[in-house]
Amino acid sequence: MAEPTSAYDAIASRFDRERPLPDGVAEAVRAAVLEAAAMPRPRVLDVGAGTGRIGWPFVAAGDDYVGVDLSLGMLRAFTARGGRAPALVQADAHRLPFGAVFDAVMLIQVFGGLSDWRQFACEVRRVLRPDGVVVIGRTAAPDDGVDARMKRQLDAILGDGKTKPRGRNVRGDVEGLLGASATAGERRIAGTWTARRSPRQFLARHRGGARFSVLPESVKDDAMARLAVWAEATFGSLDAASIESHSFELRLFRFQGVAA
Repeated sequence: MAEPTSAYDAIASRFDRERPLPDGVAEAVRAAVLEAAAMPRPRVLDVGAGTGRIGWPFVAAGDDYVGVDLSLGMLRAFTARGGRAPALVQADAHRLPFGAVFDAVMLIQVFGGLSDWRQFACEVRRVLRPDGVVVIGRTAAPDDGVDARMKRQLDAILGDGKTKPRGRNVRGDVEGLLGASATAGERRIAGTWTARRSPRQFLARHRGGARFSVLPESVKDDAMARLAVWAEATFGSLDAASIESHSFELRLFRFQGVAA
């Protein structure tokens, strides 16, 4: 039987380099998860563990941590960090190979490529113990920043009927469904920092992005060319730089007493 494949396999070797997080952010996420779980040694599932950007502090500390990802390439990059051997499982998040054994489930920037967000959310609740917590995390950038404006224009280009659109990010849908059944919820900021952003940087990163990379070459070429023309007209230059404030945002959903 052939191994399942993921669009992230092709970008695993450069993922951390192109999408780094500042020092201390992953450690702050770990602290928030352990505090929210409210027990001495919670069992934590990291869905979409990737290269271990967030999961590695759990592994290094010897926590009861399991990382799952469909991309074998990303999991290999996680293992290559060295030190302690992480507990990793290659699996589709729509069909998790676990029972209700986790005290906390982390969903960190995993919503771009889901085929069925309702099934995904049901699986998350199914593997969570009745008194568990779900932690959703993402990097938040200004709505009027370079990256945000470039993303909106790229989506407009890909959705104009001439090109095949990318999959929709369904984070808000999953948060809404989980929030409707949670007994408590809160928002936290795990870290803040400033970052230099330019249209050229965006073009370089997104040409090799996982969702974008699976589109036909002709579609990618056309979309990037049109986006570059738009960016030059809008920003004055592809190298026009802006300093943006970024943060790492967490949403915590606590459940009590009744499994899904």
